[in-house]
Amino acid sequence: MARKPQDNPQLDMTPMIDVVFELIIFFVVTIKQEDIFSRLNVNRPAPASSSSSSSSDDISCNIEIGKDPMPGPRQRREGLIVYNKRTVSIDQLDGFLKDTAAVSTDTPIIVKCTLDSPHKTLVDVLDRCYKYKLYSVSVFTL
Repeated sequence: MARKPQDNPQLDMTPMIDVVFELIIFFVVTIKQEDIFSRLNVNRPAPASSSSSSSSDDISCNIEIGKDPMPGPRQRREGLIVYNKRTVSIDQLDGFLKDTAAVSTDTPIIVKCTLDSPHKTLVDVLDRCYKYKLYSVSVFTL
């Protein structure tokens, strides 16, 4: 039996759209994500030589940030700042950092934070270091 010619033949687009969506999903799933962290430009300081290590041992900047155990009744939650084993306020720390920067802006500063320390206190300490151009800052978590 012969087929009758149709007056207006139509092409069904549904299977074509399905194939296109399957290809899009395939390419999205199989694309290799670029590792952003491998492309960060981070310059680590060079190891200190024996002659320069004796001069940098004279100045020690260790800052510990923790949760203040006794905040005031209306006081915002501020962190406890310990500078070289001495509890200080942020203004006192500002003075110590100013004195350190006057001697050398290459002095390494080690900031140690506890897990429950307020983020604001860490940001305040880092802002004070940046204010005096102390860029050799290392931040650790205790």
